[in-house]
Amino acid sequence: MGNINPSLLHVGSTLGAVFMALMVIFIRMKASARPVTIRKIWIPPLGMSTGFAMFVVPEVRFPWWWAALAFLVGWFIFAYPLIRSTRFEEREGLIYAQRSKSFAFILLGLLLVRTLLHEFINRYVSVPQSGGLFFILAFGMILHWRLFMYKHYTGMLPAEPQIPQPRV
Repeated sequence: MGNINPSLLHVGSTLGAVFMALMVIFIRMKASARPVTIRKIWIPPLGMSTGFAMFVVPEVRFPWWWAALAFLVGWFIFAYPLIRSTRFEEREGLIYAQRSKSFAFILLGLLLVRTLLHEFINRYVSVPQSGGLFFILAFGMILHWRLFMYKHYTGMLPAEPQIPQPRV
């Protein structure tokens, strides 16, 4: 990993996670003023998927079962509070995400749990490997949450009007 001090790398990744959490809270609060679209639902996981390029670097790699476990923890445990706090409402024929008073607290709580887990996991794996594991965990969380949002959103869309067919 070169000459980067692992302590500095750890502090930098923690500060980066705090910054990202604050940005997500800010962006989500602004987003509730604009209608939800399918594109807005799927852009975050698609954009995040480019992070899988980090596994090109050998220092970031780990066994497949670690990746599967991290993904499943993100999918089943970390996504749950986000799913529970996400609701849509229809206004003027458009669908909006409702502002959740608990969203900021949930996100900060997830960040705290992530940081504590990071401390524990860093005892057993390298900093780049733990970064990769937490990336996969976050990807599983975001993917499950966004899949839930997509299903909920499409369930609220008005049905296509049926055009009567002329009888012959």
